[in-house]
Amino acid sequence: MKSRRILLLIDWSQSKSLISLSNFNRMIVVTGAAGFISSCLIAKLNRKGYKAIVAVDDFSVKSKEPNLAGKDVIAFVDRSEFSDWLRTNAMETEFVFHLGARTDTTETSVEIFDKLNLNYSKEVWAICTEFQIPMVYASSAATYGSGEYGYSDDPETMSSLKPLNPYAKSKHDFDLWVLSQNKTPFFWAGLKFFNVYGPNEYHKGKMASVIFHAFKQVREKGRMSLFESHKEGIAHGHQQRDFVYVKDVTEVCFWLMQHRKNSGIYNLGSGKARTFQDLALATFHSMGVEPSIDYIPTPQEIRNSYQYFTEAAMGRLKNAGYPGTFTSLEDGIADYVGNYLVTDRYE
Repeated sequence: MKSRRILLLIDWSQSKSLISLSNFNRMIVVTGAAGFISSCLIAKLNRKGYKAIVAVDDFSVKSKEPNLAGKDVIAFVDRSEFSDWLRTNAMETEFVFHLGARTDTTETSVEIFDKLNLNYSKEVWAICTEFQIPMVYASSAATYGSGEYGYSDDPETMSSLKPLNPYAKSKHDFDLWVLSQNKTPFFWAGLKFFNVYGPNEYHKGKMASVIFHAFKQVREKGRMSLFESHKEGIAHGHQQRDFVYVKDVTEVCFWLMQHRKNSGIYNLGSGKARTFQDLALATFHSMGVEPSIDYIPTPQEIRNSYQYFTEAAMGRLKNAGYPGTFTSLEDGIADYVGNYLVTDRYE
């Protein structure tokens, strides 16, 4: 294999100082690397002996820096430079995890999502196809909209889905575009992430998981707030979501990298819907605090697009051969609270 030159950005401030490296084998690219799921995936890869990680992101966000502290990464590539970098270093790239995206569900600009989610992903896909680099990319359960067509990841039914916001639509549009392509990487997988929670989401602010916000509220006030139900027949706190622990997500990603068969789009949830009240009670229990829950109106700006039920149909992933099981909500919260949140620890 012909060796190529690699450029390594040596600090987080996007300095122009560059160091030349050469002949790194088994390079694995992770986009959105400083973010929540991606940084946990890098930790997983490092533990499994993969040290030649190329981290791609907008590294100007200082609050994300601790997510990559102490991890083995050989190159930091700004997301604006990534397409050129990947094309130049394709022969030394073993795998691409394209998990980076604009994920703010309250953002209303279609242009932003077209640029950062849809068109950017098409460019990454095109390069991976040209050089036959296997890739996994992040889709979202938000593509299912209100769930009127269920939560099946059968590709034959995906065109019927009706996403409820521009973020979800950008993910759905890319899924449909991928399914229409005649030329593909030799292996690819899109993952419809459901409600992922776990370590390394400290920087996410309002977009962090309900568990993260619940922990903060209970620690500060001894009580927590959940959204009221604005749907007839559903009690306050009994809205249901499929909550999936980030460690299960990284386990699936790692398995796909090794498996490299059965390309397609797959749900990635626990397969079991649970209520927000279940989540709240598990959080109180993990903190050793008596439950005390307030119910507040769902903000008007998200009320019409609020999902009252999600549950991943996990049969296709299991039929593809995935042998793993998924952590229960109670066990996941106990690990997250006890081993991370109480000490502000990172994965």
